[in-house]
Amino acid sequence: MLNIAVRAARRAGSIITRAAIDGGFEVRSKRMNDFVTRVDHAAEEAIIEIVRKAYPDHAVLAEESGAAAGRAEYQWIIDPLDGTTNFIHGFPQYCVSIAIRHRDALAHGVIYDPVRNELFTASKGRGAFLNDRRIRVSKCVRLGDALVGTGFPFREMTRINLYVQQLRNLMAKSAGVRRAGAAALDLAYVACGRLDAFWEMGLSPWDMAAGALMIQEAGGLVGDLRGEAGYLEAGEIACATPKVFPGLLEALK
Repeated sequence: MLNIAVRAARRAGSIITRAAIDGGFEVRSKRMNDFVTRVDHAAEEAIIEIVRKAYPDHAVLAEESGAAAGRAEYQWIIDPLDGTTNFIHGFPQYCVSIAIRHRDALAHGVIYDPVRNELFTASKGRGAFLNDRRIRVSKCVRLGDALVGTGFPFREMTRINLYVQQLRNLMAKSAGVRRAGAAALDLAYVACGRLDAFWEMGLSPWDMAAGALMIQEAGGLVGDLRGEAGYLEAGEIACATPKVFPGLLEALK
């Protein structure tokens, strides 16, 4: 099942890379600050085609086409192009994200960065990998030494005041804050130790699912902004190395 997810992610990545080189893709606004291109749709169709060929009865939840019925036991959670705004502007920080949920638990995750040809994978109980090499979260133990990733709540402007307070806290209490614009890739960076922590609200399951499993399999902790387990349903996520996680949650209160 993980191999099928990898094949689908690489197929989508090739579509995205070819479009980035050729240009001329049509851009449409879904809502304020949220865009979609023909590339998103083409990449998603390619992923679903591969999944359906291998597992025709599995359920699918995809960003552009929504939910498709299937066996409730398995669900594929797909973001064909996370970081579309970056892609549109030629800012090289975007990725393909695919997760597989078995019953209520995340079982497999794939995040593919076509710009750097970096393939992040994870399977429950089997660890996390970057291009087939085992990865772990960083050894950072203090929030004051941590490089923290974040994302602006552009879909939830009603919570902007809360976010600004959180940002102020983290800027004062950490070694630095970075906002790159592709949540799934940020989560992969926590898993491999490039970031020590990350938080964002106003997300969808396809933004978080694969990366969250990766972080857990790499030895990190994941929760909602209170540290609880329902982050996929809450649409918000906080994650960090085990020693940094409590300080991150305290700063986000």
